[in-house]
Amino acid sequence: MCQLASVSRASYYRHWLEVVPDEAEMAIRAAIQKVVLAHRRRYGYRRVTVDLHRQGMTINHKHVLRLMREDNLLAIRYRQYVLTSDSRHECEVYLNLAARMTLTGINQLWVADITYIRLRIEFVFLAVVIDRFSRKAVGWALDRTLTARVAIAALRQAVAERKPPPGVVHHSDQGVQYACADYVAELKANGMVPSMSRPANPYDNAFCESFMKTLKQEEIYCNQ
Repeated sequence: MCQLASVSRASYYRHWLEVVPDEAEMAIRAAIQKVVLAHRRRYGYRRVTVDLHRQGMTINHKHVLRLMREDNLLAIRYRQYVLTSDSRHECEVYLNLAARMTLTGINQLWVADITYIRLRIEFVFLAVVIDRFSRKAVGWALDRTLTARVAIAALRQAVAERKPPPGVVHHSDQGVQYACADYVAELKANGMVPSMSRPANPYDNAFCESFMKTLKQEEIYCNQ
């Protein structure tokens, strides 16, 4: 085949080395995501590697570490919150105000979260902002990187959509995307009050978690 196409054998094999591993790499990354999220991000790369070996996968712990670092799945985020409210990202952590609220209308409490969506050869990240009273997603954004940019884009869309009055409580987890100075400045510029879940307690933002789960089951997992 190479002779007929006037292509060297080296070029042929080099092409497959560049193309085929993308899908294999995605399968590995998906397996890592599954293990990490199943253990609520408490597993480090060594434990994840052991779990993958139990599943019959042959992979080096250094490879797992690299993928977890690229996908922002290293266990330091949970470890830091379990130990102290002063997280390693050195951003201010705010009190949980949402748990004390009794809602009577829209634009009183907004909840926000970020999840990943697996495509064929890459992951994208979805950030949403939901009005807790109306249960409507008032803002959302997609990005290829898990940075504050995607969270800020979702917040700006929500503000443009609702034009909320000052005093809206914005509740999220303690992730660096929501605790960073740029995001907090965006909240304060729009008269919003930051609120955050307790350390290592995903149930404080259970509504957003439930929304993400339903979205994936109904719109992502059942579609190509």
